[in-house]
Formats: sequence, structure tokens, C-alpha cells
Amino acid sequence: MTKTEIEQLTKLKKQLQGNLLFDDLIKAIYATDASVYRILPKAVAYPKNSEDIICLIQYANQYNISLIPRTAGTSLAGQCVGDGIIVDTSKYFNQILNLDEVNKTVTVQPGVVRDELNNYLKPFGLFFGPNTSTSNRCMIGGMVGNNSSGTTSIQYGVTRDTVLKLKTILSDGSDVVFEALSKKEFDVKLELDTLEGKIYRKIFNQLKSSHVQEQIRNNFPKPEIHRRNTGYAIDELIKSEVFTNSSIPFNMCNLLTGSEGTLAFTTEITLQLQKLPPRKSAMVACHFNSVEDCLNTVETVMTHNLHTCEMMDKTILDLTKHNKTQQKNRQFVQGDPKAILMCELKSETENDLNKQIDTLLNSLEQEKSYANVVLKNDAINKAMALRKAGLGLLGNMIGDKKSVACIEDTAVALPDLANYIKAFTQIMTNYRQEAVYYAHAGAGELHLRPILNLKDSHDVTLFRKITTDVAKLVKEYQGSMSGEHGDGIVRAEFIPMMIGDENYKLIKQIKSVFDPNTIFNRGKIVDAFPMDENLRYTPGRIEPKIKTKIDFSASKGILRETEKCNGSGDCRKSPEFGGTMCPSYRATKNEKDTTRARANALREFLTHSDKENKFNHQELKEVFDLCLSCKACASECPSSVDVASLKAEFQYQYQKANRTSLRDKLFAYNNKLNNIASYTPKLTNAIFTNKITSSFIKNLIGISPQRTLPLISTKKFPNKTKLISNQEYKKEIYLFVDEFTNHLDTQIGLDAIELLTKLNYKVTMVKHEESGRSFISKGFLDQAKIIANKNVSIFKNLITEKTPLIGIEPSAIYSFKDEYPKLADDKDNATKIAKHTYLIEEFLNQEAQKGNIVSSQFSEDSKTIKIHAHCYQKALGNTSDTFHILNLPKNYNVTIISSGCCGMAGSFGYEKEHYEISMQIGNQTLFPNIRNTNKEIIVSANGTSCRHQILDGTARQALHPVTILNQALI
Repeated sequence: MTKTEIEQLTKLKKQLQGNLLFDDLIKAIYATDASVYRILPKAVAYPKNSEDIICLIQYANQYNISLIPRTAGTSLAGQCVGDGIIVDTSKYFNQILNLDEVNKTVTVQPGVVRDELNNYLKPFGLFFGPNTSTSNRCMIGGMVGNNSSGTTSIQYGVTRDTVLKLKTILSDGSDVVFEALSKKEFDVKLELDTLEGKIYRKIFNQLKSSHVQEQIRNNFPKPEIHRRNTGYAIDELIKSEVFTNSSIPFNMCNLLTGSEGTLAFTTEITLQLQKLPPRKSAMVACHFNSVEDCLNTVETVMTHNLHTCEMMDKTILDLTKHNKTQQKNRQFVQGDPKAILMCELKSETENDLNKQIDTLLNSLEQEKSYANVVLKNDAINKAMALRKAGLGLLGNMIGDKKSVACIEDTAVALPDLANYIKAFTQIMTNYRQEAVYYAHAGAGELHLRPILNLKDSHDVTLFRKITTDVAKLVKEYQGSMSGEHGDGIVRAEFIPMMIGDENYKLIKQIKSVFDPNTIFNRGKIVDAFPMDENLRYTPGRIEPKIKTKIDFSASKGILRETEKCNGSGDCRKSPEFGGTMCPSYRATKNEKDTTRARANALREFLTHSDKENKFNHQELKEVFDLCLSCKACASECPSSVDVASLKAEFQYQYQKANRTSLRDKLFAYNNKLNNIASYTPKLTNAIFTNKITSSFIKNLIGISPQRTLPLISTKKFPNKTKLISNQEYKKEIYLFVDEFTNHLDTQIGLDAIELLTKLNYKVTMVKHEESGRSFISKGFLDQAKIIANKNVSIFKNLITEKTPLIGIEPSAIYSFKDEYPKLADDKDNATKIAKHTYLIEEFLNQEAQKGNIVSSQFSEDSKTIKIHAHCYQKALGNTSDTFHILNLPKNYNVTIISSGCCGMAGSFGYEKEHYEISMQIGNQTLFPNIRNTNKEIIVSANGTSCRHQILDGTARQALHPVTILNQALI
């Protein structure tokens, strides 16, 4: 930017009550959405109120700058990127303003999350029907902009059907409310001497001709295609009583919904709600040996009263095999289907539901499905979670070839579906493409994606050719090129073809009267940006060669690891929807603190930095600062982007060019320091607990004064375990005595030895190195690599299937499973050790399942236990292991707290600048759950950091599961 532009933006920033940012980091983060496009904006605004938006509009008119509205940024067509000012309403415009139970309406601001709205509405017996695959983070403003629909549209319609009223700000800064108007009320609007009046007059004069109306009906998508977003919905406006003899009121909201923020800036949205769906549900998952057979069945199943009718193909099903979170959701899959059709039925009674199931199954006997699996209760949720993850999973393809969103949103009438797909398949065959079939089949909409490498100029040419040919095919069937994802950049160029040149002139004139200076979302719908320019990747570029300490070869390098992030925004979901990702975003609600932002920022600087050390950017240090390295993204992100590893590598590379702080060194080498302190534990602990000396230490190295320092254990670990003479052990195990157990939580280690020995396992300990976790977390990868190599060398001839390695502290033992294979020189042995390495709860649960550990070995006392599991166990293991072993005592009542991350994350929560965020994270779900429990209830936490965080945040002492189980032994 020029000096003048910076001065202008600085002046604008001072005028806003919200915020305006225009540094390189924020621009890099907002340069992309979930599409294939990348355009660096001039700035990003976070308006606090309507006055701020008016100020932005005035600025945009004065300096000929575009305003690009954005909520969650999950758009697939490029709606949320542009070279102007991104206006992010998710930060402050996120309130539910009014609920009218009698009329079943609700008024919200555009930044309200769809699923959060429905959670709010549920106690009133109401809900908002349209439902996208991103519903736990997408926002109502974006749904209105794109006219979203999702899985429920066959029952509850699309967003346009629900929008009753929009409070907007026009391009001249005037406030206008658009809502349903009678013919008489419409005529009053025509007399207004304002921009609003000018808009109504223009639309009336354009559309009143019967010839024009016929022209619209003949060229717009067939009216029975409910999902249609091609251009502006003038075909909806001409249905009103203003232009016909119908009794349908005129409502400009029909035009604004689906207009992608190109006509006005919406600040409030009033929606028509539905009664909650019937309580009883069943899903019939129909398995097919071909996509064609699947699609030919759609008309048959749609004669039933389905609530959803969705299709997944083999490509998506195969991708779910390799995603840890989705593996448990695909257990209903029988054999190796080429496609599955998911048909959901609902009823208020079980008897009626079963009748519906039988009737549907009888119909399917005449079709070619080889298995029809009936799902109920949580099995339905798992199947739908699998489907929802589909689009994100497609981004998990290794390498440069990806499934590209361009023709993924076409919709045709149901009778045309089978023939359309045959013709489509022929187009793809002509281009030697194997497409991905992912469909809202019941609505005639198919998410069809070619597999292309948009770094390759040849494939970019194919990108245009394939899209053009499919556009011609859609036009042949008078379908919609955009069913629910919007036109954006990728499809707007084809609008003249889809609706005809004369109709395109009409919508251009509509844009002109609403927005004469084209300040609203320039380059979308009319006068569109070319669909094959401004791509996220530069075609034909020479890929930068980036040498890393961590082995990213599984993703073909660190750059491709970052490129796995496709922007689907799963990291933006709130704590109420479960999971752990992304703890810092949940606390700050800043896009900068999402997993997506970190991946995007790193990709941006690795590919556009002219520095020799491309990691040496303060912006990257800032974006990774609040990453807790919880590893949730490696499992919860559909694309499995491993940001914890990206952060460790970044820190390592950044430290090559910048000094390492004393605090980081002390934390990294804490095991060596604790080892020294362990010679005089009582003296050390006296210093750590004394108010004066502890304050001095905290202040010296930057630890929060509110934190308690961990105390050195006064107990010592034995060099070897005592064996019971003449005893035949069930199995020999090697116990890894991690650095935290060794010096801080020695009693837990002693409990583990006692428990394992009494359960008849031979516990062997050998001299080994620490895990290296502290070195990894601080980016000291040279030191971590040395430790990994030593531990691999020590254990490579000891650890087998019969003699596994068992660990107590999750963050330490998972180093063997996660980092060592990517750090150690001897990768074969590191991988072999990893295969036979277990968290102690996992080992005990496996042995219990084999019958080697039984309930009769434990007390029959009654106790209630609440479990908080370590983030690494959630991401790399399974919390059910802890649940099952604590249920071995038959009268123990055990529940898992849906707690996300505790917020401590090793040293993170100790650092004074992170303390507040750390406690915010803990206060989201974990602390309230513990504070609301009776004092007699036992809190279990298997992570040392978690136990310290619980103590500091709730004053409750949490016990390791091993200690609880050991105390329960008879």
C-alpha cells in the first residue's frame, strides 16, 4: 500500500468504534475463504454497530473501495475474498435480538451461528430449518447471502423461504427495512424521493412487461428446482401480486437473499421458524454398487415422506477410513459400496415410524441396492456427521491434486437427474476425470468435483473447460449452476449463459440502482472476476524447497501440510458443540486464533516471502502465539492439518534467526532443572511456596503471579520393581518413567507400579531419556531429535507386541507415537516402537477386554467419578479407555466431562501473557462442570498440566485414573 492509503486507513480506524486492521498478517489470513481463490484485501474491519458500517460505506464511496461482507468465511465459491475492505461481522454482530413465539419468528444479527440459534430456540419448541454441512460455525448472514439450504430443504425449504424482513444499510448510507408489501404498500414505496424509492421504481419498470416476465420464466432455472441461486432472483419477484393476479405479497428479501452482499449491507434478519421436527427418527442407508444405480433410485425414495435424502460416493467413504474422528462414524457401512443413499424418516410415534421404514424397504426391493441398513438414535447422528465432514475430508487428499469446487453445486429437476448424471459422467470421461459424487440427491443437487492440480497451468485450463462444458449441460436441462453455494467468483462468469443475455442486462441494472459506485462485494454476480484468475496457487510456479527438522513426507512436505487446510472452518465451532479444536479461538473469537488462520498464514509466508529463512517473520510468531499445541486439529479437522507440528517446526526455524528467551530455555530444560532440585526437594519447595521468593522467580522469568509453582516430589522412584517370587506373570511390560512422573508426580508412578504388579504384570524399567516433550513444545528440535534417537536406540530391541511400552503421562508417552517417527533417524524402529506403545489406560482396557482384568479384583464400594481427559488422549488415543477402566469397580458411576482443552497446555498457562486466555479456556466448560459437582465426587485427570489447571481454577484436587484404580484394588 502507498503511504497515502495507509494514512487514509489510519484516519478511518480512528473514526470507528470497532476496529480496523491492515497489517500483513491479517491481510494474509483474510485473503482466502473456503474456495480456491486468494485476493489480498486492503484491510479488515470489525464494525461494532450500524454507525461503523455507515462510516465504512462513506469511505468506500469516497475512495472507490469495495466492501466485502464476511461472517464465518466458509464460502466455497469465493464470495468472501476481494481487494477492498473485508467487513467481518462475526465479532460484534452476533446477537439474537427478539423471539416472537406466537408468530414463530426470530430477529438476529448476521453473525449468529446457525446451530447456536437452534440451541436457543429448542426450549421453545422451534427451530430454523435450513441446515448446511457447516452448521456449527456458519452464520445466518452468510446463509442469507448464499441462500443456503442443506440436508433439510426437501422438508423445510431454503433460506429464501424463511427470510421475512431485512434491516439494511444502502450504498448511500440510508437505513432501509425490506419486508412483505401489499400492492398498495408497494405503490407507496414508488413515490419515495429516496434511494429506496428509486430502487422500487427501477424494479417495477423493469419487470412489469409481460414480455420480460415471459423471458425470465423461459430462461431461469425450472421453477420446480427449489435450490437455485443463479444471479438475482427476479424470477421470484415476478410471482408477487404487484406483477400477477396472485395474492403473494412483494418482498425485496427474495432478491437480497442470495445476492451475496452485492446490493446492500444487512444488519438484522427476521426469520420464519418451524416447529421442531418429529422426535422419532430412522435412517435407511441404501448401499449401491454404482452411482448410476443410486441416482436411479432417488425418484422412488422421494415418493416417501423423507426428511433428508443424501448421497455419498466411494471417494468420500474411502477418505473417512483414514480420519480418526470419522472412523467410528462409518461402522454402518457394509462391504465396499460405490455410493450410499441416506434416507431419513421421522414420526412422533415408534409404531408409525416402523411402518414408514417397512414401506420404504418394500419399495427398495424393486431397486438395485445390495444392503439397506436401518439406523436409529445416535447411529443417525454418526452417519450424518460422516456426511457433514465430506467436504472437508476432500481437502485431505495428499499432494497437489485436489477435488476442486467449481461444478459442485449444480441442481436439476428430479426427473432429469439420471440422464443428467449420465451426460455429466461422459463429460468427465472425455477429460479423463474421475469425479467425486456427493449429493443432496432428494433435491436434485449434486456436489460433483473434478480432481485437478491448480498449480499446473494445464489443469487450470481444464478448470475452465470443464466448468464451461458443465454449464452448457446444466443450461440444456434448464437447471441451476448454483444450487446452494452461490455464484461467487467461480460461477458468476457463467450467469449470462445460464439466464440469457437480456436477463443478465436486467440484473446488471438492478445492481446499478442499488449500488451505483459498485462498493458492495465487487466482482461477484455482475461484472464478475474471471473464474481462472486470483487462484490460491500460482499456476506453473516453482515450488519452494523447504528443509525441515520434522519429517513431513507423509504430506509431501511442510508446504503441502499447510495446504491441506481448505478453509472449511471446523476450527471455529463453539464449545457447546463438543470437541477441543480450537481452544484459543473459543476464548478470543478472533479469526487470527483459528487453526485455519495459522495454516493460511504459514502457507502465505512460505510461498510469498523473499527471505532466505521464510519462517523468519514476526507475523508468524504472532499467529502461532496462542496455539496451545493441543493436537485437536490432527483429528477433529477433516483435513487433519497438524498445526501442533507446524508450530514446533516454525519455532525451531524462527529461533535460528532470533534469540531464544530465558523463559523458553528454562521451560525446555525443565527436566534437568527439576533433576537438580530433586536433590533438595524440601528446600526447593520452600522457595517455591514462599510468597517473596516465589514472586521473585515468577517475575524474573515471566510466570503469571496467580500461578502456583509445581512442587518437587519428596519420594523417589525405585531403580527396579520388586518381583513377586514364584509368580507367573500375564505379560511383561516396560514402564516409561516420564520426566513429570519422575520429579513431580512420583506417587502416581508408584501407584502405577503397584497396580500393574498386583494385577499380575511384570513391570520392567530401564534407564532411558526424558520424553523430549518440553523441547518439542518450545521448538528445540535439535535437542528433541537427540532424545528421540537415544530412546529409540534404547527400546528398539525391547519393545514388541509381547513386551509393550506403557506410559503414564499422555503428553510424554504420545511423543513415541506421534513425534518420534517424524524426528528419529531410525524411522523403521521408531515406527515399530510406536506401534506397541500405549497410554496406561489403553493397555489396561485392552487387557480387560481380553478377560485378563476383571471387576472382581476391585472394591464394591460406590463412588462417583468425573473424567477430564488430556487433549493428546482425545486426539491420538481414546478417552473411552479411561472410562472403561474406571468402570471396572462395578459400583463406580463414571462420566466423561465434555470439557475440551483445560487451557494449561504445559507451560502455556504459566506464561503471564497467556494466563487470562488459559483461564478463559478452562472456564468455558471444564471449571463449571467441576465447580457444580459435589465434593464427594472424584475428579479424574490423567494429565499433569490438567491437574494443575484444575487446582488453580477450582481449588479441587484431581486424581490420576491409575491412583483411583489402585485405591480400588482389593
